[in-house]
Amino acid sequence: MKTQSLNTRILRLTTTAICAVPLLPITATPAVAKTTRIVIESREDAPAQKDGAPEYEILKGRAYGELDPEDPTNAIITDIQFAPRNTDGKVEYSNTFVIAKPKNMAQSSGVIFYDVPNRGNGAVHADPDGNIQLISGWQGDLPTDRGLQTLTVPIARRADGTALTTPVLNRFSLFPKGKNTLPITGSIGLPTSRPAPVSLDTTKAKLFRQSADDQPLNLIPSSDWAFADCEKQAFPGTADPAKICLKGGFDPAYAYTLVYQGKDPKVLGIGFAATRDLVSFLRRDSADDAGHPNPLGKPAQWAVASGTSQSGNYLRSFVNLGFNGDEAGRIVFDAINPNIAARQVPLNLRFGVPGGAAGLFEPGSEGTLWWASYDDQPRGRGVSSLLDRCHANGTCPKVMETFGSAEFWGLRMSPNLVGTDTRADIPLPDNVRRYYFPSVTHGGSPLGGFSTDGEKIGIPGDLCQMPGNPNPSGESLHAAWKAMIAWATEGKAPPPSRYPMLANGDLVQPTARAMGWPAIPGEPTADGKINIMPDYDFGDDLDYNSLSGVLTKQPPAIRQIIPQLVPRVNADGNETVGIPSVQLQVPLGTYTGWNMQQNGYGKGGGCFFIGGFIPFAKTKAERQAKGDPRLSLEERYGDHAGFVQKVKEAVARQQASGWLLPDDARKLIAEAKASTVLK
Repeated sequence: MKTQSLNTRILRLTTTAICAVPLLPITATPAVAKTTRIVIESREDAPAQKDGAPEYEILKGRAYGELDPEDPTNAIITDIQFAPRNTDGKVEYSNTFVIAKPKNMAQSSGVIFYDVPNRGNGAVHADPDGNIQLISGWQGDLPTDRGLQTLTVPIARRADGTALTTPVLNRFSLFPKGKNTLPITGSIGLPTSRPAPVSLDTTKAKLFRQSADDQPLNLIPSSDWAFADCEKQAFPGTADPAKICLKGGFDPAYAYTLVYQGKDPKVLGIGFAATRDLVSFLRRDSADDAGHPNPLGKPAQWAVASGTSQSGNYLRSFVNLGFNGDEAGRIVFDAINPNIAARQVPLNLRFGVPGGAAGLFEPGSEGTLWWASYDDQPRGRGVSSLLDRCHANGTCPKVMETFGSAEFWGLRMSPNLVGTDTRADIPLPDNVRRYYFPSVTHGGSPLGGFSTDGEKIGIPGDLCQMPGNPNPSGESLHAAWKAMIAWATEGKAPPPSRYPMLANGDLVQPTARAMGWPAIPGEPTADGKINIMPDYDFGDDLDYNSLSGVLTKQPPAIRQIIPQLVPRVNADGNETVGIPSVQLQVPLGTYTGWNMQQNGYGKGGGCFFIGGFIPFAKTKAERQAKGDPRLSLEERYGDHAGFVQKVKEAVARQQASGWLLPDDARKLIAEAKASTVLK
């Protein structure tokens, strides 16, 4: 997924040899490695958000920390045993952070709300509720000159100084026509180079071409490509370890897979410890080792975290790997919200790719995906749960999981609910709530309002056939956050989970017939649109359930395809189970979590995790002329006033159920009145 407009859409969703940790209780002992120094680099006033709200200031700075590689809470970090150590035998790192806090901390709620940056992107602002907002760098492979939240970590080398080497895989697709040179990048939307090759000799690497994900890889002769830049000089161009050049140029109808021997891995798994130790410091300590005071003025009482997409995957792995307990055995986050996150983040790997997005050969779905214990017999991985380690040391957070339709279709959400055998629902533990936002694209519409045209935001050119899905989920997410904070601070139980279940007949095969999809003339159907879930063999040096270690087999072998299920739809083609938005309760068309790619590599299949929209006809005559089985807008609402009245009724229902905050309720009614629906 290399095109810039799709990258922008993904980035905007931020408003993303192993030593296993023994599953034994960790006694509370003084921390021997921690955040050692806090440096505040700037301080400014924050714009007020609401009359009567506390005055806020924004602090920007850098945190410095050190880790004991022998401590069992750190030993799971891949390659930490090869990282350079200081004179105290510790491994050093640093990361950026931004804090928004009340100027008068007596007006603070005592809650740190940590918003996990997505590919380094994030922002903080004044919070009318008095919460302390925090973001910080956790991804160590990002550029440091673009205003992102970043992490500086060491390179792992053997004791004698020689390089660690392992196969590295990189995929190239969706590039413009006429390209003869492509950068070797690892993160969506960011020009971060992958590890340098051991050698620029192409006979020691492999480049494949592939016409579709289900088609074989065809090897390109080593004489026909080079680690080089051919944009200014003809093939074989100018040698460049960060680029590849192909004689005759790259064909956008194909995907290309590069496998080479990489060297000098960064210890990226330190990112988990960096978050753990910064939040623990802000919660527990009055000053750093140099005597600099806690920038909050006093330690916070609680901490909650939310992460969207890639960042939600990060939170799932954070808990799975045991990092919700600090080195003294104390809980870090009281509650977490992994939002639109279906996988684990491939961070704690040698040459990890935390910026991936469930493409072919990308790790992320291999590990444990479920909150309760489940026996992954189809993949032979035994019984596991994302909460195993935190149960062992008593540091499990309350979990509020939120996601929507696109996560089923594009990001392989199904096993989280029904396992890899799809035989039964996996029950949720008492500390987990799951809320489903039906018929939304990845993250829901960022624009909201009431659209009869769909959206073009996030769709690169004419890549997807249907307009973008305008159905939002933001208002429901706001209500979920409010409930999560009350759950963490007051022990107030949130609403019961609402999501599709196999036992209720909500989940079916991903075909139009099984779903009950209406026959809409001229529009695509859901058949063949789901992102398949391969069972990869990455070699024996990967701890699959923890998604940690070393990928020695590249490209991985595909042992089987794991079955997946999706929600049913009604006669309009819309999903019904979960927390429907006001827009879905008063629909203007069919809102899907899938779309159809209409050109380039992957043509005819799903269009990544971009949902689609098929508007209703305006009049009965118009829909009958088209043969559209769905009622028209006039048949549903009569006129504009009738539509606005239906919105008001849906808003009232949503507020009564606790899933709409007052400010959002007023906004929705105003947007309905201002809309052009039936005007």
